[in-house]
Amino acid sequence: MKIEVAKSAGFCFGVNRAINMVNDLLDRGCKVCTLGPIIHNERMVHELSAKGSRIIDVPSQAKSDETIVIRTHGVSASVMDEIKKTGNSFLDATCPFVEKIHKLVSKEMPDSIVLIAGDPKHPEVQGITGHCKGKCFTFQTLEELKQITESHPDIVNEPVMVVAQTTFNTEIWDKCNNFIKKVYTNARIFDTICSATSIRQKEAKEIAARSDLMLIIGGRNSSNTSKLVSACSAYCPSYLVEGASDLPIEPLKRAQKIGVTAGASTPACIIKEVLIAMADLDNMDNDDISFAEALEKTLKTVNADDIVRGVVVGISPNEVQVDIGTKHAGYIPLSELTDDTSAKPEQIVKVGDELDLVVLRVNDQDGTVMLSKKRYDAIKGWEDIVKASEDGTVLEGVVTDVVKGGLLASVHGVRVFIPASQSGAARDEKLDKFLHQNVKLIIIEINKSRKRAVGSIRQVLREERRKQAEAIWNEIEEGKEYKGVVKSLTNYGAFVDIGGVDGMIHISELSWSHIKHPSEVVSVGDTVNVYVKSFNKEEKKISLGYKDKGEDPWAKFMAQFKVGDIVDAKIVSLMPFGSFAQIIPGVDGLIHISQISDKHIAKPQDVLQIGEIVKAKIIEIDEEKKRISLSIREAQGSEEKSEEQTESDEEQKQPEETKPTEEAKPAETTNE
Repeated sequence: MKIEVAKSAGFCFGVNRAINMVNDLLDRGCKVCTLGPIIHNERMVHELSAKGSRIIDVPSQAKSDETIVIRTHGVSASVMDEIKKTGNSFLDATCPFVEKIHKLVSKEMPDSIVLIAGDPKHPEVQGITGHCKGKCFTFQTLEELKQITESHPDIVNEPVMVVAQTTFNTEIWDKCNNFIKKVYTNARIFDTICSATSIRQKEAKEIAARSDLMLIIGGRNSSNTSKLVSACSAYCPSYLVEGASDLPIEPLKRAQKIGVTAGASTPACIIKEVLIAMADLDNMDNDDISFAEALEKTLKTVNADDIVRGVVVGISPNEVQVDIGTKHAGYIPLSELTDDTSAKPEQIVKVGDELDLVVLRVNDQDGTVMLSKKRYDAIKGWEDIVKASEDGTVLEGVVTDVVKGGLLASVHGVRVFIPASQSGAARDEKLDKFLHQNVKLIIIEINKSRKRAVGSIRQVLREERRKQAEAIWNEIEEGKEYKGVVKSLTNYGAFVDIGGVDGMIHISELSWSHIKHPSEVVSVGDTVNVYVKSFNKEEKKISLGYKDKGEDPWAKFMAQFKVGDIVDAKIVSLMPFGSFAQIIPGVDGLIHISQISDKHIAKPQDVLQIGEIVKAKIIEIDEEKKRISLSIREAQGSEEKSEEQTESDEEQKQPEETKPTEEAKPAETTNE
């Protein structure tokens, strides 16, 4: 017969803190009264009463010399005002998780409607209700939530805040959340179930699933304990016991595997008492009881600078909740999770992840431990940085800040400074483009005593570019195509990086049409498709082509025109020796000054204007040099001949009767 005890069994840090506060007052000889039972465990309350603590129902019942202690469940704002009016000294033992809910409902969204998942009769829920500024509704099941929605349809579109009692059933909470997300368009949901509660319920279910019988030790009035019983009952017979006298003897004797857990208000002494009583049944072997080890683990203390391992149990916008195996609530502030200020916690970790962490601060009063993943990563990462500086290893990091003189990057959790000169950016280029970008760098300088490192992106880029260039020169050939990036422009062309090597596109290669500057076609930063026209490995020069061969206007011209054709040409430039005229876009012909007019002209401008359309005859085509000669004179002559021929043809077509004949000639006249 074996017994498995939950590691999370017993006091949670909030209960433990409250008990310690009361005991501390009593040990100092103070008179103490608690506003209601300090926790839901009669035995513990009796022990405190025996030491001098008493219970009051309302603040006015406190004696003038007594210190009022507010129990873990917290109180409403109005009750807190009553306590202050008494003039008595008081201590607030409200669980920090509960106090957080109070602040949410009163300050985060004070004008919103609040939906509270919890038992309206429970003092914790009554306290939460008492901090709400406006309307609030409570529900314990999905059905009750739906009833609220049906009864108050107007709140569906109102600003709504949703919170939960710290000990609320996690399965019911998930179902209600899904409903709210679908129905309430303006709802903000805050998962306020205590991480210790979530862990306790999850562990109890897991143990119950592999046990024949489950014992839940705790007070019958404890919400936390009753939910454990309900959760475990779905897997095996489960019994609630307040102490050893409640043990179900016969069922225990028949069970082979027994699971044990305890509510958050159950002290270790009661758990131990139950286990010892169980060990006496049928002479059970105490070696099978793992409680002693589990108890020691949960009661262990932690100190600042300790390295601990924790499990992520919850994620919120500003922090991550972690179970480190003690009675403390561990949390990692976002600033201690990562150096990347734009990152969200859920992008870095997920529930269930195991993390190595450094303890920053322990607050036994609140039962919390502040932890840092970033600092642990820095400790381990520093070793990697030192090694990389020695062997030149390329590291990867994220740029987290742009600072005076350069960049800061997080590399294996270590902040590495990258001078602007080592960033790889141009001299006048802004460094903002690097922010939040992943970069590769090498460590070029290190200060071991101060744990500071200097890195270089430029040297990595230079080495990558060298390797790329070597690969290109090894495989380059004329006609090979590349995708490149325009790096710079000059009057005579554009320089393009084709992957570690720069080549030049001459201005004449950028367009079939005449252009005055490369910027008319491309800009710095453009991605272009180019091909190799020629190259020189010795001089490391590459001439690139850019124009689309399929759109060659010369080919179009040759397909459409021949010598002797008369074309409509547009005058595009005037020179002393003649005029250039565009036949089709991309193809110009020269009209020599001698071919402009039958008359002598001093200069082409005397008879032509830029933009003018003229009739010109193609008189010569030099296919090899791609040159065309045009003539306006011959075009005009051809037109005149054409007109004369037309007139002649017209005459030939006249009817016979209209032609003059010998008989029709007039008689000759004489002087006779």
